[in-house]
Amino acid sequence: MIAVHDESLWRTYREQLFRFVQRRVEDHATAEDIVHDVLVRAYQKRDTLRGGQKFEPWLYQIARNAVIDHYRARRPTEELPADLAEAEGERSDAARRELAECIHPLVDALPEHYRDAVRLSELHGLTQQETARRLGLSLSGAKSRVQRARRRLEEMLLACCRVEFDGRGAIVDYESPDGCGPGRGGAEDGCGSCGGA
Repeated sequence: MIAVHDESLWRTYREQLFRFVQRRVEDHATAEDIVHDVLVRAYQKRDTLRGGQKFEPWLYQIARNAVIDHYRARRPTEELPADLAEAEGERSDAARRELAECIHPLVDALPEHYRDAVRLSELHGLTQQETARRLGLSLSGAKSRVQRARRRLEEMLLACCRVEFDGRGAIVDYESPDGCGPGRGGAEDGCGSCGGA
């Protein structure tokens, strides 16, 4: 295991990260700013480095994400360079997969009438017409119930986790803070199984 608290380790990687970032952005000062932000973020999140996870790929992933964020903030409608666009797609997919795992405990925490509606329509993929039939509701009643359940799930998730969206509203990253979970505030007894990035 690498000693992530060792200052010399951070100095060594700073130079490597600077070269990595400078090849992807337009000027020296911007690269310096991004690397500074990367190192601060990585140092703050050093305790989230999982046992089997390797330090260097973890650090470079943070750097890639920071460069993507730089481009998105400056030119949200322009295409990313090809190597960054691929990394952003992987990052978004991973965040969505991890969040999908968090949804089940949140659904379980919903009141029964909302839980049944959202399970049938969203998790089991039934049409809203079939959901209405199974729940003994009118179509408009089922639609309303599913929409309310979605809003509750969104509120619970956002109370529990920090979710980052791109300019198009797609999830690109999320973080589940320490202390979030059943009986700890945050989502009403739900979001304990999220790992967070």
